[in-house]
Amino acid sequence: MIDVKTKVHYYISPAEKNPFNDFLNSLSPSQQSKILRVFVHLETYGLQQIIPHIRKLIGTPFWEIRILGKDNIRVVFVAPFKNFILVLHGFVKKTRKTPSKEIGISYSRYNEWINRKIT
Repeated sequence: MIDVKTKVHYYISPAEKNPFNDFLNSLSPSQQSKILRVFVHLETYGLQQIIPHIRKLIGTPFWEIRILGKDNIRVVFVAPFKNFILVLHGFVKKTRKTPSKEIGISYSRYNEWINRKIT
């Protein structure tokens, strides 16, 4: 039996920028380590094993990783293929509901990524 790992990919803009990496670098070292720990767990054990940390964003193709703690950090991703995760956006959530602005950023990055992959 071949053990297939989940690959985590990060959205890269047409200008070759990685906005999620910029977000990650803006956080404290302890916040960064919480996020990276979830990603390592995801890559090692797959999406099913991080279910306690994820939530489907209703009405969208996106999922939200909830980094628990006092800061309410959220990471938005999409899984367009089996064993493939595309991290689109990260933000600090300040309200109960995910702000439409954050979902809009995720949509624009995802649509741009799709258009680049097709052409």
